[in-house]
Amino acid sequence: MKKTVKDYIRTIADFPHEGIMFRDVTTLFADARGFRMAIDQLLHPYAGEEIDKVVGLEARGFILGGAIAHQLSVGFVPIRKKGKLPGAVISQAYTLEYGEAVMEVHDDALMAGEKVLIVDDLLATGGTCEAGIKLCERLGAEVIGCAFVIDLPDLGGRRLLKKLGMNVHVLCEFEGA
Repeated sequence: MKKTVKDYIRTIADFPHEGIMFRDVTTLFADARGFRMAIDQLLHPYAGEEIDKVVGLEARGFILGGAIAHQLSVGFVPIRKKGKLPGAVISQAYTLEYGEAVMEVHDDALMAGEKVLIVDDLLATGGTCEAGIKLCERLGAEVIGCAFVIDLPDLGGRRLLKKLGMNVHVLCEFEGA
C-alpha cells in the first residue's frame, strides 16, 4: 500500500502535557521520500502562482519553508518568537491557550506588493499564523496562501484563517488536540 504523508508522522502521547497527543513531524523530515512528498504536496496548489517569498513560522516552518523557497527559487523570511531576530523588527502579539506570545519579523524582510506563502507544520488554533499574516500585511505584502502539513480541525484554526480571507492548504488532519 502506498504511504501518505500522514503515515510518516508519529504520535507521542502525553507530550508536552498529560492528555496531549503530540504530532511529531521529525519522523517525516527524517525520511527522504516522506519529506519530498510533503514538500511537493505543499507546493502543488500554488503551481503557476506568482510567489515572491516564502514565510516560515518558528520553528518547524523554517524547515518546510526553506525547502519550498528553494524549490520555487525565491527568498525565505523567518517569523520568530520575540527577541530572536537581530536588527530592527516589528512585533505582533497573539493569544495562546495559556496566555499571550509575540512574533517578530525584520522590518525590511518584505516589500510592499510582494506575494507571500506562509508555511508551518501544524495548524491548531491559528493564532500563530494570524500573527504572521498581520506582520506580512503590515509590511505591505499580500499573503496568497497558508500551507500546513497537519490540521487539528477541532481547534478551529482553519475556520479562523478562512474568516480572514485566507486560502488554507493542509496535507492531513488529526482529531483532538
